[in-house]
Parts: sequence; structure tokens; C-alpha cells
Amino acid sequence: MTFDHIRTERAGRIFTVTIDRPEKHNAVSPAANFELAQAFDEFAADDDLWVAILTGEGDKAFCSGGDISEMVDAETDDDYPIPPSGYGGMTDRHDCFKPIIAAVNGIAFGGGFEMVLAADIAVASEKAHFGLPEPKVGTAAVAGGMHRLVRQLGWKHAMELLLTGDSINARRALDLGLVNAVVSPSDVLGKSREYAEKLMKCAPLALQATKQGAMLGLSRGGVKEAMAAQKNGEFTKLTDMFRSRDIKEGLKAFLEKRAPNWENG
Repeated sequence: MTFDHIRTERAGRIFTVTIDRPEKHNAVSPAANFELAQAFDEFAADDDLWVAILTGEGDKAFCSGGDISEMVDAETDDDYPIPPSGYGGMTDRHDCFKPIIAAVNGIAFGGGFEMVLAADIAVASEKAHFGLPEPKVGTAAVAGGMHRLVRQLGWKHAMELLLTGDSINARRALDLGLVNAVVSPSDVLGKSREYAEKLMKCAPLALQATKQGAMLGLSRGGVKEAMAAQKNGEFTKLTDMFRSRDIKEGLKAFLEKRAPNWENG
């Protein structure tokens, strides 16, 4: 699949998506949004792909948010369309349970930060900064930022960022638990691939069952309700996992003191 605003790369079972608009600080236009959605559709549908990494071209910006030069004259949603799967093809994608890693190589503002919040693991460059400056231009973080940030940070820290529109650096993001690691700019992709390789030592269906359970469990009233939904079979990836050949392979490999050979089935 050929794209104009992004690049994709397959390396074994790892799928890397790069926003390739460095002259725009990797701002995402409607066209780029739909290309990202197509790329993540491909990732979600391909059983041979187990982990995705999302990053930006260059060392200045992961994604600076929406392309304001295209947004400024928009009067209706049709003038600045967003794909059904949301900003970057991620923020409304609630049915992809494969792990996604954000390799944050520079600034992540607005929709760029919202994509980081929608990822499962985030590695940040020492040069990275994060913020939701939407109120400063008369709007709000409507691509999940308001809802994910309060869940990931708690009310006070989240509201400080949401209401002031201020940004924070990578070290502060690490202290708050918004990213998993901070590394030098040259190590961002390498560290992200290290995480991907760690994940691939685990059974892919077990990872998907875990992510689905965690995501859907948050929509229940509490742990008791989430456990009840789990026991009632509402988390379908758990059923797939328990019926898979991989669960038998994992137990057998443990007893035989060898690495398991996952089949994703």
C-alpha cells in the first residue's frame, strides 16, 4: 500500500508507522488521518502482525496536532473530516487489542498527544514535550484527550494540563506516568523495538486478551463488575486464548524449559 503522508514498514511481526510530514512538524491533515486509519486497519486485520510502533519523521516532532492551515477555513465536519477510527486512526479504535507503542521522537501536542494517550506503551525522546493547547485556540481536546487524561493521571494533574493548555517535558511526563521511558533522541525507536521484542515473547492471544480485559474492564462500574463481565464471557479474547493451541504450548514449553513457539491460534 502506497501513501503520501506516512510510511509503513514490516519487520517480522512488528509494524512501524511513521508520520512523514517533517516540514509541518508532522501535523496531521485530513488526508494524513485517513492514511493512518488505513495503516492501522491493515495492522488490525493481519494475523501475522503482532505489535505496532507509531512515530514521526525527524527529531523535532512526533505529531504537532492537526494541520491548522487546513483547519482554519473549515466550517463543518465535512470540511475537515476525521476517519471513523478517530484521530490518527487510533483515538476511536476501541476494538484493536494488539499492543501499540508510541515512539515519541519530539513534540506531541493536541491530537499528537491524544494518539500517545491512546497507545499502550510510550517511549519518549529527551526532547519530547506533551500538551493539549486546544483551549488556547478556542477548542477542546475532543479526540479522547479529556477522557483518557483524567483516567491516566487523576483529576488534578489532568485538569491542570487540560485547562491551562500548558506543556510538560519528557521527564515530567515520566514522573506522571504518561510515558514508560525517556531516552536520547537516537534511541527512541531502538527502545520501542526492545519493548516490542519483549511483548513478542508472550503469546499474542494472551496479550490481546489482557488488553481487551483492561480496556473493557474500565467501562464497568468497578472491579467486581469487571470480574463478573469476565466470568460471563463478555471479554471474547479470553475465550479465544483459553481455546488456543498457544496456551498448551506455553505450559509445555515451561515444563520443558524452552522458549515457546507461538502460533497465534
